[in-house]
Amino acid sequence: MNKTLLANIDDPRSADLDFYEQNGGYESLRKALPMDPGVIIENVKNANLRGRGGAGFPTGMKWTFASGDPKFPKYLVCNADEGEPGTFKDRPILEKNPHILIEGMAISAHALKSDYGYIYLRGEYPDARVILEQAIDQAYEKKYLGDNVMGSGKKFHLSVHVGAGAYICGEETALIESLEGKKGQPRLKPPFPVSVGAWGLPTIVNNVETLSNLPLLIRIGPEQYAAIGSPECPGPKLYSVSGHVERPGVLELPMGTSLKEIIYEHCGGIKGGKTLKAVIPGGISTPVLPHDKIDCPMDFVNMPKHGSMLGSGAVIVMDESVCMVKVCLRAIKFFEHESCGKCTPCKDGTGWLRRILARIEQGEGHKDDIDLLVSIAGNIAGKTFCPLGDGTASVVQNFVKHFRAEFESHITGRGCPF
Repeated sequence: MNKTLLANIDDPRSADLDFYEQNGGYESLRKALPMDPGVIIENVKNANLRGRGGAGFPTGMKWTFASGDPKFPKYLVCNADEGEPGTFKDRPILEKNPHILIEGMAISAHALKSDYGYIYLRGEYPDARVILEQAIDQAYEKKYLGDNVMGSGKKFHLSVHVGAGAYICGEETALIESLEGKKGQPRLKPPFPVSVGAWGLPTIVNNVETLSNLPLLIRIGPEQYAAIGSPECPGPKLYSVSGHVERPGVLELPMGTSLKEIIYEHCGGIKGGKTLKAVIPGGISTPVLPHDKIDCPMDFVNMPKHGSMLGSGAVIVMDESVCMVKVCLRAIKFFEHESCGKCTPCKDGTGWLRRILARIEQGEGHKDDIDLLVSIAGNIAGKTFCPLGDGTASVVQNFVKHFRAEFESHITGRGCPF
């Protein structure tokens, strides 16, 4: 598959507008502007574009809900708060190919009749902020943004809003609260942001990668787009691969490429010829898979059938030397630290899990601790405002499910065997 999202990023000029235009940049926007907004939304639905942020919600359906709301103005927000451990797929777009995102947002804004857009950027990406703001300035100069986009009479203004390093602001309602200048905590839903979002108005929140798919989709049409990769979840997909592989990095592959192929073909196998032990396939909050469960298509529909989720497509590979109890503990420490404190099961439950895991890892665990972990996780799952609690519970439940013997050996052996 020819690269689109990561096209030409090895060229030092890749972030520059002139270079982007020379390679067909903004031609999709030129094509989209005369189109009826409803036709663009139907194209997105027919292409079956799913959100690339983690949930995989059908983008066209979200857009339909927002466009049908009579309130104006409508806001378009790009979620660039890439905080999930193991995830770094959006960063190459932000730093190396920013105009594909800007063009995608301009197309989306026309479809949604949105006059104002924001890129909510992760605070830990200072270089991306500089690059994005330069690219936005260039787009304004060429009239790809502004009061009269490409002479069409359509208005779209775009700016960057930088977060302050809170993982929870990757959740769309917490992001909106932060954008409004409030504490970044999730809202109770419904109402959903598509009808009551930023400043009480319809707001569409889409991921960087999702919006960056729009120029390709408009250029080749929904039928050709739907023919790429998995029939259930078509299109190109970015996979960020880290851990014990020979060639880690960000890969652009057809959606539905198997996890086994990603690890052993595209990333060169396990580093140093060691044995694979486990893989977290979609970022730290997705269920871990043991070594014999990786022959599965990496898309939103098929991964749940194999016991995990695609999430953001962040593949964390672990070899035989890794202690699963320690990995689980590190994950729960992260969730405890990043809990916003709004709901008790998450605020208190993550701390309880961390303390129990710490004593198991330190050789001070009790025989009932493993069942206690599972019980606490079960009392967190489904009882929190946002998916952070569910992610926390899933980590514990699945590490115990697949590696219970390792937890038991820490307790019976009074310490970590690794």
